[in-house]
Amino acid sequence: MNDDVPLLVIVDAANVVGSVPDGWWRDRRGAAERLRDRLAADGVPGRTGPVELVLVVEGAARGVESVPGVRVETAAGSGDDHMVELVARADGRPCLVVTADRELRRRVTDLGAEVAGPRTVRP
Repeated sequence: MNDDVPLLVIVDAANVVGSVPDGWWRDRRGAAERLRDRLAADGVPGRTGPVELVLVVEGAARGVESVPGVRVETAAGSGDDHMVELVARADGRPCLVVTADRELRRRVTDLGAEVAGPRTVRP
């Protein structure tokens, strides 16, 4: 594996946004956009080296646009299934999935991904 390949960081938008009771449920799309913007500004604290950030949205957060530094992918169905597919398609590339969802964590670690909780990218 080439050491210059950026770490693929896949962020479970619904799970990360839902980890803090700050009224996100009143504007799910706006909450996902605020998370996207924070990721674009701050990256992944504590990670050195190049990263490729992918924010996976679903449901009421559909329509959130990508910005420089953060690619937004809208899941056609289950966001969890989409994230598992992204890890599977990474073909051995290092991946970090940011979520607290236990079942998703199990599924992606079975494919070789690292996992981290929402506090990794959210204060």
